[in-house]
Amino acid sequence: MTPEGLLLAALPEHLLLLGILAILVTDLVSSRPRDAFLPALLTLLAAGIAAVWLHGTGHSGTPFPGHFSVDTDAFAAKALLFGLAVPVLFLARDERHESRFAMLLLASLYGAGLLLSADSLLMVFFGLELLSLPLYALVVLGFRRPESAEAALKYLVLGGVGTAVLLMGLSLTLGATGGLTAADFRTALGGEDLLSRGAVVLVVAAFMLKAAIVPFHAWAPDAYEGASVPATAYMATVVKGAVLLALVRLFGEAGAGTDLLAVVVALALLSIVWGNLAAMRQEGFRRLIAYSSIAHAGYLFLALLGPAEARFETVAFYVIVYGLTNLLALACLPRGEDWLRDRLNSLKGLYHRDPRAAILIAVAMLSLAGIPPFPGFVAKFLVFRTVMESGLVAVAVVGLVASYLGIYLYLRVVRYMFMTPAEAHPRTEPAAGFGTAAALITLAAVLLVGVFPGVVLGWL
Repeated sequence: MTPEGLLLAALPEHLLLLGILAILVTDLVSSRPRDAFLPALLTLLAAGIAAVWLHGTGHSGTPFPGHFSVDTDAFAAKALLFGLAVPVLFLARDERHESRFAMLLLASLYGAGLLLSADSLLMVFFGLELLSLPLYALVVLGFRRPESAEAALKYLVLGGVGTAVLLMGLSLTLGATGGLTAADFRTALGGEDLLSRGAVVLVVAAFMLKAAIVPFHAWAPDAYEGASVPATAYMATVVKGAVLLALVRLFGEAGAGTDLLAVVVALALLSIVWGNLAAMRQEGFRRLIAYSSIAHAGYLFLALLGPAEARFETVAFYVIVYGLTNLLALACLPRGEDWLRDRLNSLKGLYHRDPRAAILIAVAMLSLAGIPPFPGFVAKFLVFRTVMESGLVAVAVVGLVASYLGIYLYLRVVRYMFMTPAEAHPRTEPAAGFGTAAALITLAAVLLVGVFPGVVLGWL
C-alpha cells in the first residue's frame, strides 16, 4: 500500500496521536499547568471530520493485511464515537479537570479507533487494552470521594480478569484453527469441537465483561459512582459503544451457533431484567445510570442475534441514541459537591428551581425508557425487529416485556423532578458554563436523531 493510502486509512488515529503529543509536549515545556481543552477539542473535531469525510468518499484500505483495515462502516463507527466524546470534553472543562484528563481521553479513543479496524484477535487485544488502561486512571483522577480509589482498584482487577479471559480465548482459537485472524474466529464460531467452543465462549465473555453484561457487571456500579461525571459519561457511552461495535465487526457475516446463541440470549435477557430491577433501588444517579447501562447492554447483545446485514446499522443507531441521552442527563445534573449532586434527592423539585434542566433530564429519561416519540423508541424497535427477522420471535417478546420494567425507574426520576417538593434550602445550583454547552450540543443531536432517524440510518 502506498504511503498516501496508509496515511488516509489511519488518518483519524494519526490526528489523535498528534493531539496527544501536542498536549504532552506543551505540559513538559510549560512552567505551570495548562488548560488542554482547546487543543483536545480541535483534535477531536479534526479526527471526527476526517472519519466523516473518509466515510462519505467510500474510502477503504488494508494498510496492515490480516490485522488492520478500514471501510465505510469502520469510519462511521469512529465518527460517532468521536462525536460522543465532544460533550464529554465540555463536561471535563466544566469540572476543571487538568490536562491529564484530555490526554487520557484521547489515548483511550486511540485504542477505540484501533479496535474498530481490527482484523485479528491480536489487534482486538491491543485495541481493548489501549481503550481500557486510560480508564482506570480516569476513574481515580477526579478523586472527589473516598470511593474513587476503591472503584478504580475494582475496575482494574476485573479488567485484568477480562484481559486474562481474552488471552485464553486467543490461545484456544490458535489451537483450534491455527490462526488468530477474525476469519479464524468466525471459523471457530461454526466449529463443533470442544476447543472451538471454548475459544468462542472465552472471547465473547471478555467482551461481555467490558460491556458489563450480567454476571460480569460487578465493576460497573462502583466505577460509575466513584468516577467524576465526565469519566462516567465517557464509560457509559463511548466505551460501551466501542466494545459492541467491535464485536459486530468481529462476528462479521457469521452467526452464533446453537449453544452460544442460547448463552447470549439468556445473559442478554438476564441483564435487561436485573439491570432494570436493581436500578429501581438506587439512591445515587450515577449508580442508576450504571444499572441502566447493564440493561441497555442486554438490548445491544440481542441485536447481535439478527441478520448480519442489519447488525451494524442497528447497533450503531442504538449507540448514538443511548449515548446522546445519557450525556444529556449527566450534563444537566445540578452543580455542587460530588456526593450531593449525585443523590436522587437532589433532583427533588428541580423543575421549580431549574425548569430547563428538569425538562432536558426528563427527555433523556423518557428516551431511555423507549417511550414514543423519543428516539429511544426507534432504537429499541430496530433491535426487536432484527431479532424477529432472525426467527427468534419468543426472544423478542420476552425482551419487550422485560423492557417495561425500565419504565418505572425512569419515571421515578421524572416524578422526583416534577411532583416532589424541593428541600427548603437546597445545597445545589443549576448547571452552567461548559456543562450548559454540553447539554445544548447533545440536545441538538437528540432532536436531529429524533426528527430525522431515517437520515441518520441512511448515513450509517
